[in-house]
Amino acid sequence: MTDVVLDGVDKVYPGGHRAVRNVRLRIEDGELFVLLGPSGCGKSTILRMIAGLEEVTAGDLWLNGTVANELSPRERNVAMVFQEGALYPHRTVRGNMMFPLEVARDDRAEAGERVVELARALGLNSMIDRLPRTLSGGQRQRAAIGRALIREPSLFLMDEPLSSLDAGLRTELRVEITALVRSTGTTTVYVTHDQTEAMTMADRIAVLRDGVLEDVGTPEQLYRDPATVFVAAFLSTPPINLLQATAWAVEGQGVVLDLGRQRITVPWEDPRAAALISHHGAPVIVGVRPDALSLAGDGPDVPLPAPPPPSALDAPTAPPAPPREPVPPATFSGRVRALEFHGSDWLAYAEAGMPTVDANEVGRPADAPAEPEPPSPGLAARLRGLLGLAGSGAPEPAEPEEHAGHHRRSDLVFRIASGERPRRGDEVALAVDLDRVLLFGADGVRITPRLRR
Repeated sequence: MTDVVLDGVDKVYPGGHRAVRNVRLRIEDGELFVLLGPSGCGKSTILRMIAGLEEVTAGDLWLNGTVANELSPRERNVAMVFQEGALYPHRTVRGNMMFPLEVARDDRAEAGERVVELARALGLNSMIDRLPRTLSGGQRQRAAIGRALIREPSLFLMDEPLSSLDAGLRTELRVEITALVRSTGTTTVYVTHDQTEAMTMADRIAVLRDGVLEDVGTPEQLYRDPATVFVAAFLSTPPINLLQATAWAVEGQGVVLDLGRQRITVPWEDPRAAALISHHGAPVIVGVRPDALSLAGDGPDVPLPAPPPPSALDAPTAPPAPPREPVPPATFSGRVRALEFHGSDWLAYAEAGMPTVDANEVGRPADAPAEPEPPSPGLAARLRGLLGLAGSGAPEPAEPEEHAGHHRRSDLVFRIASGERPRRGDEVALAVDLDRVLLFGADGVRITPRLRR
């Protein structure tokens, strides 16, 4: 068994592309640790550096208390499973799993017993003498995992091993892999872009974006107590509501979060109010998960808190005395635009007139790779002319912009039980569970205390 420490690790490729940026991370002995993030975030690069397949540009990589920057992959005693299992096509399942033991010159009889035992644990005993081409995708991947585990490595590395499988098989194999890895006690680093895999399998998760480590914690910690807007949004299905607001500290009330047409108040008794004082008059991002909203009645009959008067918007240096008047309940209102049936409940979208935030555009490193720009209309027209597809060469109207993956409308997403479903077009009021509201600065970093245990 082994533990893994990344101490200020960087990876810069020829040409200057910085794939990993000053990552500091500790993976404990026996832990099932998941590296999670979108494509291109550096998670597979980190895995390959741990395996010795990529050189560390800067910083130190420690394996079991030893600096491993210069160690070869063989010296690190790691086993790796890739997206495609890459079995030897001319060898049976038994032959593939026996191969590492043959290379190590283990006793053949003892090795054969180990192969049969592991094949049984992987559910492969009935197909142990079949060739890879006769197996399903999931069976081949299980055989590849068996071939890696049979060596009894000190460190097990898995690079998106389920991404090429269908949804049902992914779920089944996810459970099997988790149980098997935990039964062996082998330290495992698992790379995925799938938040469901990460949340259901991991002891702890590291979330990466643009090569930067955004947050580390248990699945529950990252979901309930994220460090950044990006983490809150990435670990959210259905998507979290991210709303643009301005914070105003108001004597006798608390910190009013002005969302344009609507507002909610964080009372002074709430510990988060003190942290918000320094953001008086500044933009903040309000995160509300769909299950933190519930139907409270008909929208038009629910009064909204009055906006703070200009004379009251001087930021106090300390929290004022408790409010003399009760703070209005945290409530949003809107008109139901769309409903989606999800079996046990419904997901609703309500037009609320509040500006939303795209988490992908908040808090990115200044030198993060930008999305490639499409060719200008003039260049596109010239290319079409050269290919004989257009005669005049005159620029054509630009194509409509693609949807970028976030809800640009000022919609609130919320869950509702089947029995209390409103209809499209209904005005609704939504009670906000203020204790579950997440507050971030304009840079996407939490501005209220995190309660990690």
